[in-house]
Amino acid sequence: MATHVPTLIEKKRDGGELSGEELTALITDFTNGEIPDYQISAWAMAVFFRGMTAGETQHLTDAMMRSGRVLEYPKGSPPKIDKHSTGGVGDTVSLVLAPLLACDDVWVPMISGRGLGLTGGTLDKLESIPGFNVNLDDRRAMAQLESIGVFMIGQTADLCPADKKLYALRDVTGTVSSQPLIVASIMSKKLAENLDRLVLDVKFGSGAFMKTRAEAKKLAAAMTSVGKKMGVKISHLLTPMDEPLGRTVGNALEVAECVEVLHGRGPQDVIDLVLDLAERVSTVSRAQLSRWLADGTAWKKFISLVYAQDGDASALEEMEAINRAPIIHPLLAPESGTVEKMDAGVLGRASVRLGAGRQRSDDVIDFAVGLSQIKKVGEHVNAQEPLLLVHARTDHALASVLPLLEKAIVVK
Repeated sequence: MATHVPTLIEKKRDGGELSGEELTALITDFTNGEIPDYQISAWAMAVFFRGMTAGETQHLTDAMMRSGRVLEYPKGSPPKIDKHSTGGVGDTVSLVLAPLLACDDVWVPMISGRGLGLTGGTLDKLESIPGFNVNLDDRRAMAQLESIGVFMIGQTADLCPADKKLYALRDVTGTVSSQPLIVASIMSKKLAENLDRLVLDVKFGSGAFMKTRAEAKKLAAAMTSVGKKMGVKISHLLTPMDEPLGRTVGNALEVAECVEVLHGRGPQDVIDLVLDLAERVSTVSRAQLSRWLADGTAWKKFISLVYAQDGDASALEEMEAINRAPIIHPLLAPESGTVEKMDAGVLGRASVRLGAGRQRSDDVIDFAVGLSQIKKVGEHVNAQEPLLLVHARTDHALASVLPLLEKAIVVK
């Protein structure tokens, strides 16, 4: 019997609770093309205004997860663990965390996305490494897990197809910010990895989707609830994003910074967040995780990952030289003082304008452009000392971001 969609729209519009059967039928028929976009758009708008109960959100997540393939592993294989970030500016954590976790006796099947918004995504950063292939078939991905314990790939067409279709509609109907739809979108993709443990990095602040800690806390609680109900050991961190993480924004620039961290150097805030997240899903101590970062163990695992996915690992320590922007311009401090503000949201928008991120899903990423040597809030600077370096493709692009950057930074 066909789903009578107007009844479900009206039920949600009037504040009713949809059953698991109703939500499963809705998502299944939508994925199969039996329900037109305009009806799902109307349902999504009803959800936007009326919200969903915890039970509905779980049923929606489950239906979206099961709209495609769920990863399967050999019997007796190690625990499967991963992390998800709600996105930030200069957020390089995945590139360090995945190989670090894989140093333990676990598997890290990390399926990531492309950036849409303030910066490039994990896949864009990986693709700035010459040759790196984010599109592995099942056989190759599983063989890689068995050999080195980690892969980092993109979402395949048969993984959560309902999410891809629904997100495209949410993006053009003003319903992206609906919390139940956010939760179902994020968790359906992660749970399709068939994980044992998952840690969530939920960001808040000017450079994050959630602007306040209270919003982030509410989203984290909802995602944690769904994950636990679906049998995954789940934890979360609330992390501020009022200034960029680390000292770079831009794809190849961020990979170069990751290389520094994997050599036991790099920005302390990146190191701390990686360890904070890792210890929540790892079976070893924070001290051991820290040693693997410092002694090159995680670095060797990252090299193995890059080679396994067709990347040129010899290029890793030359990322800035290989992806060098034609124009590198210092933004100078107008006076001596302390950096009081380094607005992550504005710096993220500047990086998109330079070409390091996407305004539309079909925009092409420029791996070389972005910002580097960004001063941190609380640091002292002298007059005419660089606050950051702008890496630009053209004079026009540089001129377009300088006014933005000047407004983003406060020195007193």
